[in-house]
Amino acid sequence: MSPTRAAPINKEELIARCLPFLEEVKDMTTDSNVEQWLNTKYGVDSALYKDLARLIRRGVEEGWAADVEISGPRYRRARLVAPCAETFFFSITAVLMDSTGNQQNNPEGTFRGDYHGHPYGEFNMVVPLDEGAALAGPNGWCHGGWTAPAPGSHHYPEAKGGAVIALFFLPAGRIAYDLQPPAP
Repeated sequence: MSPTRAAPINKEELIARCLPFLEEVKDMTTDSNVEQWLNTKYGVDSALYKDLARLIRRGVEEGWAADVEISGPRYRRARLVAPCAETFFFSITAVLMDSTGNQQNNPEGTFRGDYHGHPYGEFNMVVPLDEGAALAGPNGWCHGGWTAPAPGSHHYPEAKGGAVIALFFLPAGRIAYDLQPPAP
């Protein structure tokens, strides 16, 4: 099967695999307790995590996920689904961040993305592509698993140790890029 025919099938499979999860979390409010619950129930050894990680990796390889360059090929994202009734009004977005060889001169060689806020919180599945790669979350570095920034939180997304994919689910699709970062 050619990649152009496979991509819609794999994207549809990813979205279908997300639906039971979104139905389960639709009434939850993200915070440290929810993050702990996610990592206990749907951690890196769970069937859900393994399936979604496989599908989102394939999406990046096939070019239908995280395909829009934000600042070059090492920082890309794409909204896979806008909020709708089928997704319980969550959006589904994929972001690829790769700290390898970046010129930002951050501590630990991190790559820092666009400052943003989570008006309604965020369910964020972290998939490392390189061994040792991690994404910063509200409770520290996540080398695979979940982060759950609370409603009203804001930050620079940061990756270190190589490339990661963040597959994130936003209630009502809400994300705010018009916030000013704190003064250094």
